[in-house]
Order: sequence, then C-alpha cells, then structure tokens
Amino acid sequence: MINPAELELLRDALTKLAEGYEELPPFVPDLDVDKVRRVLQEVAERMQDNYPYYHPLYAGQMLKPPHPVARLAYALSLWVNPNNHALDGGRASSALEKECISEISQMYGWDRPLGHLTGGGTVANLEALWIANCLHPGKRVIASEQAHYVHSRISAVLGIPFTAVPVTHDGRMDIGQLEKVLQAGDVGTVVATMGTTGLGAVDPLPDILGLRGKYKFRVHADAAYGGYFGLASELGKTARAAFDRLPGVDSIVIDPHKQGLQPYGCGCVLFHDPDVGRFYKHGSPYTYFSSAELHLGEISLECSRPGASAVALWATQQLMPLIKGGEMSQGLNQSLLAAREFHAQLGKSDRFQPLVQPELDIVVYAVKAADAAAASEGAKRVFDLAAERNLHLALIELPAEFVQSFMPALEANAGTVTCLRSVLMKREHRDWLDRITAILDDVV
Repeated sequence: MINPAELELLRDALTKLAEGYEELPPFVPDLDVDKVRRVLQEVAERMQDNYPYYHPLYAGQMLKPPHPVARLAYALSLWVNPNNHALDGGRASSALEKECISEISQMYGWDRPLGHLTGGGTVANLEALWIANCLHPGKRVIASEQAHYVHSRISAVLGIPFTAVPVTHDGRMDIGQLEKVLQAGDVGTVVATMGTTGLGAVDPLPDILGLRGKYKFRVHADAAYGGYFGLASELGKTARAAFDRLPGVDSIVIDPHKQGLQPYGCGCVLFHDPDVGRFYKHGSPYTYFSSAELHLGEISLECSRPGASAVALWATQQLMPLIKGGEMSQGLNQSLLAAREFHAQLGKSDRFQPLVQPELDIVVYAVKAADAAAASEGAKRVFDLAAERNLHLALIELPAEFVQSFMPALEANAGTVTCLRSVLMKREHRDWLDRITAILDDVV
C-alpha cells in the first residue's frame, strides 16, 4: 500500500518549495510533535475501517487511488494551500489550472473553450445545465433512464422541466423515444451520457447530434465517467463513433478524479462557446485588485476552490500526457480488455449470466436462478461471501424486464433484480482476473 520512496520524493519537493521563500525572515510554525503523533495514529487506526480501494481485489464501485504523482503534488501544495478563486489566492496554481484545461480541451479538439475545474461532476453538471437554462429559459432537459440521477436532481434545483427517456436493451438512450419527446418542441438540452455509471453504456451521440439540426436543442455530454476513454485504442465500434463526435457538442463534463487518477474532488466543465462566460459576471468590493488578468472565479459558480486539485492534475498530465498511445491511454486499454475478458469468462459459467456487453470497463452480471427473487438473493449472498474472501464487488438494482432480455426463462416475480457489478478501472485488474473468477466460482 505504501511505497517508502514517495515520502522521500515529498521531502525533496518540500525542500525545493522552501527555496522560493528564503528571502523572508525565518519563521517555522510551532508543532507539538507528540500530540500530533498521537492524533495521527488514531486517525490511521480509524481509517482502517475502509474497503481496500487500492487493491485489485476491490472490484466494486468506481473507486481507485490517485496516481502517486497526484498524491504527492496535492500534498506538496498544501504547505501553500492556494485558493483558485482569485489570483490573490493562487497565482501559480491558477496558471496550472488554465494549462490543464487547455490540455483536456485538446482531447476533444477544442482550442479555446471556456472551462475550469470544479469540486466534482455534480457541480460541473450543475454549471452546464445552468448555462443551458440561461440560453433556453424554462425549456426541458432530457437524459436517459440510465443517466446519473444528478441531472434530474439538478433540474429540480434549477426549476427546469426534466424527462427521462427509456433505454434500449444495451442500456443506451432510445433514439426513437427521444424523438417522440422532441416533437413537443419544448426541449432545450439533451444530455448524452458518455459512460453510464451503472452499466457503462455510451449513448448514441451521432444520432443525437443528427436530431439537433431538426429540433434545435443544445447537446451536453456528461462524460464524467467515460471522458478519458477517447484516448483509448480498444474502444468498440459504436463507442468509438460516439467519442469521435464529442467535438460537436455544446458542453462537456469530465471527472479527473475518476479515470484521470486524481484525488477527490476534481471535476471539470467545458463550454465550446466561450461567450457563455457573460452569464458568470459578478462584482466584489474587496478582492482581485492584485491583477487585472482574468481570474478563474469570474467563470465559475464556486468561489473558493482548492488550488491543490490543479497542482495535482497538472503534475499528472506532465507525467502522462493526454495523447493517444501514451501511458494514460495504455492504462485505459487494459481496463477495457479486462472488462471484455471478464464478461467472456462469466459467459462460460453455469452460475452467472453476464448482461450488457461492456462498452467501457464496467461488467454487470446476474446469478442464474429460476426467478427474480431467487436471483437477487443469490447476488446478495455472493456479495457477502466474496467479501469474506477479500473480493469486494458492488450490487445494482435493475428492472426485471431488462434482465429478462438476457435471461428469457427468468420468472419476473419481482419488479427488479439485484445483480452484481464490477468496475475494472485499475490497469492491474486484467492481471487479477483469474484470481477474481476463482473466488467467484468458489463462493457461488
């Protein structure tokens, strides 16, 4: 779990940081080492009450540790504790954030968008839908039934009408159903999910964009989970076609604290048209007088934001540039291959039924049983028994009708079926598949 070299790297970096302040009179804050040690030991003991997110046997939710360089850069920046709201609070970290935004934008072929980091995907999507409502006041927001619940919640907060469109058997937005809703003429924004958090499905963005000219709506791409997969070379045909059309949307949300190997919370929102910055304008009587340059607080709904997030992200992108064929891309490929191979292995089992063919790195599978209730009970039992063997999975509740499309003989004696779900987002997961499947075979 801990590489001692990390602590040495942090010590060297802190020494370098201190060189920038040598002209100041000596000052070292007081520290009661013994008291701090006691508290930290207690913190360490309390923190043991967590799942081993860093380990490949954690194959449950979309959780993994940040890259060591992100962890170290984040910690290093806390000795300064910059605030990326205004240049007064974080000159260097604000500059690093702007560089990060430029590099992320280039993944989507955008040269000069408006964008910034946020506290996570929730705030990023909030800003995207807020801008959408500024441009199309009161008009409806559309997302799929498998889209993240944040869109319906945010729409309610903003007072925007919201409609969830059904999905097809593969978990992607049903374009025929979408057009039926569009025909009412009151839709302002369609959310295309580039990787649903439940099934990992990628909405058919080319088809959505094809309808935009006819019905005149904005397209917002919620790529919070899947946004980095455009760098991968192992995407399937339909997913590749969707990611290749991202340059044509109006706004994009991506979460570096997911596939971007960053600590929580680090989200990002991008707008293709920088003119939407006019909606952010505000005034303050007491800040921002140290520089006439644009500061990030002028294009963000959030005020104080941790400069540490920008420092960590910048360091990671320097180590692993956002280019196809690079180290980041190769790691994503390993996760895509792991998901396909795991899905194939489950398909050979007489105890498990894999569901949707994975488009990204999420695999969902049911326990074979005669009816929905028995399948749900079996999944819960496997979940518990696997945890006793240190294999940590996740559960997902799906409509019985959806599961029946993969298990036609299943009796729907309940409205939903509890299924198992594994997010294979660590590049090491592929090397651990045999161990994972062996434990599953044993406990089932």
